[in-house]
Amino acid sequence: MYEGKYPHKRYRITLDFLKKHISTKESILDLGVENPFSEIMKSEGYHVQNTQGEDLDLNFGSVTNSKTDVVTAFEIFEHLVAPFNVLREIKANKIVVSIPMRLWFASAYRSKTDPWDRHYHEFEDWQFDWLLEKAGWKIKDSTKWTNPTKKIGFRPLLRYFTHRYYIVYAERN
Repeated sequence: MYEGKYPHKRYRITLDFLKKHISTKESILDLGVENPFSEIMKSEGYHVQNTQGEDLDLNFGSVTNSKTDVVTAFEIFEHLVAPFNVLREIKANKIVVSIPMRLWFASAYRSKTDPWDRHYHEFEDWQFDWLLEKAGWKIKDSTKWTNPTKKIGFRPLLRYFTHRYYIVYAERN
């Protein structure tokens, strides 16, 4: 459906999942600075505003002051030390969030050049579900997918059938 239009499998799956649950009539606060996917959401008719790069472990102002209908967070929570805190502060009644899953055959991601680009958490699906439920969310739908690479080797082979990404639609309890 989006072949050629969006270069990343993750973007196509995420957009399809978002469209399944969120109407373009609903306003969205997207956690994280403006990025290629927030631009895709806008081009698809969504009304999106982004946070401004503040440390969401310490500063919840953009979340608590938001009057949007939905909060999205695509590959954000793994970068936070305490994602529970920001999840509790969300005022919207709907969230769509995705995470990279923990891979048993690879260490957590850590950039060698960017001190902010590292994963403090890489969750298993049940851990992320528990976090959302404990923070007051009821999971309504979820899906997982793989992220194969074109490299040769044992770990690239494992990526063909090991889920790497997990996305959840949840509503406030």
